[in-house]
Amino acid sequence: MVVRRERKSRKLRGRSRTMGWGSVGQHRKSGSRGGKGAAGLGKHEWTWTIKYAPDWYGKRGFTPRRSKASYHKTVVNVGDLAEIVERLKSTGKAKMEDGMVEVNLADMGVEKLLGEGEIMVPVKVIVGEASETAVKKIEEAGGKVVLLTKAQS
Repeated sequence: MVVRRERKSRKLRGRSRTMGWGSVGQHRKSGSRGGKGAAGLGKHEWTWTIKYAPDWYGKRGFTPRRSKASYHKTVVNVGDLAEIVERLKSTGKAKMEDGMVEVNLADMGVEKLLGEGEIMVPVKVIVGEASETAVKKIEEAGGKVVLLTKAQS
């Protein structure tokens, strides 16, 4: 068979409307390239799939079931409470009780109070859960923690 020196697509330029392929749809739509997109990767383009996309088919690994450990609680640290108190005072929404500012974290959507940071202002904190270090730091500053889980039961 004779080797074609130039590609036929280069030769067929500027000569006619159909470039020698006839008038009724030949070399025109996606049938001339074996289908659209990923068509034929498991059939007539299988050798391409093996060579260039060997991981196209099949599964690897597993998807674990969702466990309770994947649920993350909304938390606030003790160090952030001072900022919350200042914000409540500046907006005029601060409630005072026994000389302490009352901060209802449960109404703010916070589920747990953690003990990172320092607080110097006495505050009364209403929250669902709190760590031991958080309770200790707030009580050392002259405040108190009201846990909703113990208050309800």
